[in-house]
Amino acid sequence: LKLQPSIGHDEAIVNGISRMGYSRGGKTALWVDENMADTITLKATQFLERNKNNPFFLYFATHDIHAPRVPHPRFSEQTTMGARGDAIVEFDWSVGQILKTLDRLHLTDNTLIILSSDNGPVVEEGYRDLGHELLGNHKPTGELRGGKYSAFEGGTRVPFIVRWPFQVKPGTSDASLSQIDLLGSMAKLCGQKIPEYAASDSHNSLDTWLGKSDNDREYVVQQSIGTLSILSENWKLITPSNAYKYYEEGKIELGHDTVPQLYNLHDDVQEKINVASKYPDKVQQLNTLLEEIKSKVKIE
Repeated sequence: LKLQPSIGHDEAIVNGISRMGYSRGGKTALWVDENMADTITLKATQFLERNKNNPFFLYFATHDIHAPRVPHPRFSEQTTMGARGDAIVEFDWSVGQILKTLDRLHLTDNTLIILSSDNGPVVEEGYRDLGHELLGNHKPTGELRGGKYSAFEGGTRVPFIVRWPFQVKPGTSDASLSQIDLLGSMAKLCGQKIPEYAASDSHNSLDTWLGKSDNDREYVVQQSIGTLSILSENWKLITPSNAYKYYEEGKIELGHDTVPQLYNLHDDVQEKINVASKYPDKVQQLNTLLEEIKSKVKIE
């Protein structure tokens, strides 16, 4: 095997790599991991070529950072962090190819690009690829606590980069955002009306995205394995849970506790000091808001 599994990922074998779950479809369902980035990047740039004279929407969902990490050989040993680091370089290359294509087609100034992620980082994710051993002093979550699967900010806070030279000036914002608002914000941008029955929790945050406002989202509900959290005005409440507190293989604090956890992220972004006992009214306020939000969710 190219990669030895460590936790699960020991069922179907494709391209010499054991996988999570089984695969069906015979030869037509097989793939080569090393060629994945080249293939989807080429398809993306070809799409831009075909639509250079038309309005277009391109969703580019890369596999690079996700396990199993098997970058093309030309990216091998580009970093000191093994396949994990090399896969990140491959991802940077893919994004660069798309940006270069926009430049060549003279579409850069008036093309809105959003780059984001689905969750915080995890180093050990099912394969023995020396992820932890090769990290050195690098901390994938920076100063944040936790990681993927965690209720702490290291698990739920992700990059959100907006690039649109025609509209957006370079800079940073501390405003709270949610990816749920992609639909509401894009609808506003395109002058489209969202059906009354759809996306009731998707808000229009377009002005914040474009740097025209520093307004926070009123609240952000965060979901992790085992519990829900709610963040509002720099206050974050993690609701009680009996789930595991630590993911041993991944070396990740999961943020679970049997008592409410309240953190002021403005003063304590590392979520080290639980101030729930000091501010019981704030705990009650956020818990009530979360319950109101949950009560409006319709489960079909």
